[in-house]
Amino acid sequence: MTDTDKLQILLQLGQEISKEKSLDTALIKISQYARDLIDADRSSIFLYDSQSNELWTKVAHGIDGEIRFPSNKGVAGYAFLSQDVQVVVDAYEDFRFNKEIDKETKYQTNDILAVPLINSKNICFGVFQAINKHNGTFNSDDVKMMTLLSTLVSSALETSSLIESLEYSKRKIIYKLSSAAEFKDEDTSKHTQRVGLYCELIAKEYGLNAKEVKLLKIAAPMHDVGKIGIADKILLKPGRLDFDEFNKMKEHSQMGYDILKDDDDIQLQMAATIALEHHEKFNGYGYPRGLKGEEISIYARMTSIADVFDALTSERPYKKPWSIERTVELLKQEKNEHFDGKLVDIFLNNLDEIKRIKEKLKD
Repeated sequence: MTDTDKLQILLQLGQEISKEKSLDTALIKISQYARDLIDADRSSIFLYDSQSNELWTKVAHGIDGEIRFPSNKGVAGYAFLSQDVQVVVDAYEDFRFNKEIDKETKYQTNDILAVPLINSKNICFGVFQAINKHNGTFNSDDVKMMTLLSTLVSSALETSSLIESLEYSKRKIIYKLSSAAEFKDEDTSKHTQRVGLYCELIAKEYGLNAKEVKLLKIAAPMHDVGKIGIADKILLKPGRLDFDEFNKMKEHSQMGYDILKDDDDIQLQMAATIALEHHEKFNGYGYPRGLKGEEISIYARMTSIADVFDALTSERPYKKPWSIERTVELLKQEKNEHFDGKLVDIFLNNLDEIKRIKEKLKD
């Protein structure tokens, strides 16, 4: 393979990786390209597990399942500890080689090229390894190529870690803001979290795809974010609201939508719709727009059931909690009136799991 061929392949890899949203798929592609570019039989990506002090296979050609071994063992272990490239010409004659892996995988290793994975903080967090070059042994050009590709691996993993961290932080902010909006006190209740988990359960059983289920689990807790704009004297009134107070309370749906609607984030777009529509009723007599049946977003219809069930079975400043039995009877009575009947059936068919969630996250 000429240098021009390699350059074209690298450009193609770069284009594919830039469009890839799945970390696992991206790493598999990088590993496959590495294997082909340096003419190796297999390549693997090992990551460091700090809790067990082991290296484990994130990606490994020809291996089913996961391989783990002490981080100070084998050629990969030497690369990890030394943070330096390791080249082995004859594995079974080299003291660095760990024969146990071949025994486990029933594979014959001849030569090895192992490159440490270094992050932007100059910390080694894994090893990129190739084994059994088809023609000859691994050379300096192969080392350069693997070192170059290792930067792609490091970048992909760091980006994924950052995204996960941001998603976690965003979820925490969402739950705190939603709880504060509901009770003006983030520590008062776990209502919003339970609503998210109830909706996740309904959505899975209904057949929404995995992405929608994940988004709904995080978006549903924001259903009452608009209550942050409602005066405490109304929100925390220890009794029934009068006509004017109730009309003012109803404004929280539009307020929530207005808070969330301008964001380009698909998660917040879903949350905005839920905030606006979760008090609509299946029979068309809800608010704020009097939507009917499937005019109401499926996400809002799910959230409506989860919200009402949890609100009724929880203590509020103005009421004692209802029993689950009494609440179930109300859900049955309101099938195809307040609530989507099909979704009520799904909810009640999974009542045991609903109870477990409520018990696990009780106030």
